[in-house]
Amino acid sequence: MWVIAMFDLPTDTPAARKAYATFRKRLLEDGFGMMQYSVYARHCASIENADAHVRRMGAQLPPEGEVRFLIITDRQYGRIHVFTGKKRRPAPPSPAQLEFF
Repeated sequence: MWVIAMFDLPTDTPAARKAYATFRKRLLEDGFGMMQYSVYARHCASIENADAHVRRMGAQLPPEGEVRFLIITDRQYGRIHVFTGKKRRPAPPSPAQLEFF
């Protein structure tokens, strides 16, 4: 399972910028990686694990702002199409998937 966090937080005041930076730092500490600006993703072993991360990070949201969490399967994540312009770096490869038999 993959959890994708998409958020809009105000940055118009010093306090709002600090809240934005704190939320972003907590996403990174929780294992999320940046896909693009204000869009972060994290791999989870199960739907229960994904739900726990969504609850944890939803509780960290500053009072002003909005975050949306999308939970998708490995197969759906693998179907993401990435287009890059000439000045952009190519997307990093997806992490290897673990399989248990």
